[in-house]
Amino acid sequence: MRSFRPITHRRREPTQAIVETSMTDSIGYVPPKVWTWTQPSGGAFANINRPIAGPTHDKELPIGRHPLQLYSLGTPNGVKVTILLEELLALGHFGAEYDAWLIKIGEGDQFGSGFVAINPNSKIPALLDLSGPEPIRVFESGSILLYLAEKFGAFLPKDVAGRTEVLNWLFWQMGSAPYLGGGFGHFYAYAPTKIEYAIDRFAMEVKRQLDVLDRRLAESEYLAGNDYTIADIAVFPWYGGLVMGWQYGAAEFLSVQGYRNVQRWADAIFARPAVKRGRMVNRTSGEPSEQLRERHDASDFDDKTQDKLAGASS
Repeated sequence: MRSFRPITHRRREPTQAIVETSMTDSIGYVPPKVWTWTQPSGGAFANINRPIAGPTHDKELPIGRHPLQLYSLGTPNGVKVTILLEELLALGHFGAEYDAWLIKIGEGDQFGSGFVAINPNSKIPALLDLSGPEPIRVFESGSILLYLAEKFGAFLPKDVAGRTEVLNWLFWQMGSAPYLGGGFGHFYAYAPTKIEYAIDRFAMEVKRQLDVLDRRLAESEYLAGNDYTIADIAVFPWYGGLVMGWQYGAAEFLSVQGYRNVQRWADAIFARPAVKRGRMVNRTSGEPSEQLRERHDASDFDDKTQDKLAGASS
């Protein structure tokens, strides 16, 4: 293989300027004039959070044999890209063949020098296109979806009105999902202390977003009209996953069964074979038969899932 070396839980009245911090359990925290990073904030992912960018260590990225090299993990943002790639291959776009390399964000792989060279923001997914005379790096999941849709002329209308409606919903997802993931998901599922104000604030916003989607899908089969596009591919892993019970164990808490149009839409997308395959790639949790931690060939779905690998080694 070649290597690429690039050229807190207590309700307070709104007037009280005090919060409970996760590290000290203090109810009298007052922000300093200048914030300094003195210790990890606690909670999930605390070991990889830091207030600076750039690499922490030298590590080249592997390069496989296909035109597209994906460095990712089976999170909602990562799944967007693998779903689109599998959909493109299902349409016969053989130039969309790809190697999917696992980036273990819990171990800090995203801070290796090779990864940072492709994505200076150190977030998955990151894509390297080697099909042209010079490598092209693409980072941010929305940018990758748009890049691939334009490259292969699929899942994005060519007319101005249709294209714009798809981009409306694509950018809606990019702007809205941080409230679901970094906001609601963090405080509901990952924060070391359950802070009622934070959970209430973000639960309200997530339910508003679900209502936006439900109203739209009451009048349209898919988000941008009657055709399945990258807008649906972008929104499905986040909000489809939420109403299908995959996200944060919060389906009952958020009463997702009430969003019937989102449920109908999510069921239809999940039924697509390419979506099922895309959800397996770079996945490291759940049923072993649904984990394809690295993907280098279409046949890997048949013989390289974790259950098959475990059986072969036993």
